[in-house]
Amino acid sequence: MTSIQVINKSKHDLPQYETGQSAGMDIRANISAPLVLKPLERELVKTGLHIALQPGYEAQVRPRSGLAYKKGVTVLNAPGTIDADYRGEIGVILVNLSNEDFIVEDGERIAQLVIAEYQQANWEKVEELSETRRGAGGFGSTGVK
Repeated sequence: MTSIQVINKSKHDLPQYETGQSAGMDIRANISAPLVLKPLERELVKTGLHIALQPGYEAQVRPRSGLAYKKGVTVLNAPGTIDADYRGEIGVILVNLSNEDFIVEDGERIAQLVIAEYQQANWEKVEELSETRRGAGGFGSTGVK
């Protein structure tokens, strides 16, 4: 388990894992007044959280499945990436894909944060790529069943 330095400028507790095997921690809206998201409208919702990740780690901002399924509200750039060198406030771009207004309340769980290890890659220019069974087959090329 990696350690993450955090400054919590919100009115809410720090995110936490809800179960022993949860991959993500719910993060909450930190807003001074309720925010109305009209259908197809998007808004950057602040959380009051600032983090410092260790090199080689990122934080992924992902939708909450219940909010997406029950209300049609999701994270627009899912997953959003928070790089290890970013020190600003975590914001979540929410979008309302439903036909009804959605009200974001202060303290509402709006997204989940997943901490993931990554590697940077180097490009290696070549003239040919190795052959595979799939080859250049794109969307749907591996079948429908």
